[in-house]
Amino acid sequence: MANRADPRQLLRLRRLEKVRAIAKDAAAREAAEAESTLVQLDILAARTGQLIGSYAARTDVTDAGALRMLTSFRASLAGVGEATRADASRARTFADAKLASLAAAERSRQAVEDRAKSAADAIDQAGTPVAQGARRSLGTGLE
Repeated sequence: MANRADPRQLLRLRRLEKVRAIAKDAAAREAAEAESTLVQLDILAARTGQLIGSYAARTDVTDAGALRMLTSFRASLAGVGEATRADASRARTFADAKLASLAAAERSRQAVEDRAKSAADAIDQAGTPVAQGARRSLGTGLE
């Protein structure tokens, strides 16, 4: 097993820390993109809901043909609204997973950083001579 105060171990840990930091940054970008998509879909779902509400309140139908077209349009719009809400729900689940992935990446990076700090401290301690207390003289004070 490698010596705890091995400088090569510290270099390896520093490289690993950089890799983990890059992975954390990538996870942060992915989480931000997922959150952005979620916000866009929430806005779209809200706007679709408004359209459904405005067409549901229309009463300016003049004949049976127009009523049939309006009813068909409302049904289609309701389908679009349902699909949009389902997409937003999936995006919310995906964004939550990306945020969890980001948290895991940060924990992983932090663990390597802590190990590197411990290794650096061990190397510093190994290089520092241990202070010895004053030596006791042998014999008596009368000598």
